[in-house]
Amino acid sequence: MREIVTHLAFDNQAEEAVRFYTSLIPNSRITGITHFRADEPGPEGTVRTIRFEMLGQKFLAVNGGPHFTFTEGVSLLVACDTQAEIDELWERLRAGGTTQPCGWVTDRYGLSWQITAAVEDAYLYGPDPEAAQRVVSAIYRMTKIDIAEIERAYRGE
Repeated sequence: MREIVTHLAFDNQAEEAVRFYTSLIPNSRITGITHFRADEPGPEGTVRTIRFEMLGQKFLAVNGGPHFTFTEGVSLLVACDTQAEIDELWERLRAGGTTQPCGWVTDRYGLSWQITAAVEDAYLYGPDPEAAQRVVSAIYRMTKIDIAEIERAYRGE
């Protein structure tokens, strides 16, 4: 085996979505684009597939037609270091999309994201299960993640 690449199937907005995603996430880039030929099921010359990377993770987006849709059963989890990163990413992703509790946002293309605080891992999987539960309870009350509130919950404040 060589690698695992996340495959995202869009109706016909793969290029638009990928350009949006790579503009949001630092250290992202498009690494290849293919186009439909006359004998293929999409409009000739339009984007068929687009390979890209976000923070070193490889993805492949395809324009597969309207029968492909996303569900919340799969999401992209982004661990942010600062509240400013959370705020910016959250605002840009929710434009034209929807928000849900616990840092979840579905973007205008239908893809679900979890915008989290990087510190959550240390708190949730650390040595203090009572503090971890306080953090979980605090996160359940949030829509957009608030790092300061998570830290207060961890400390028991």
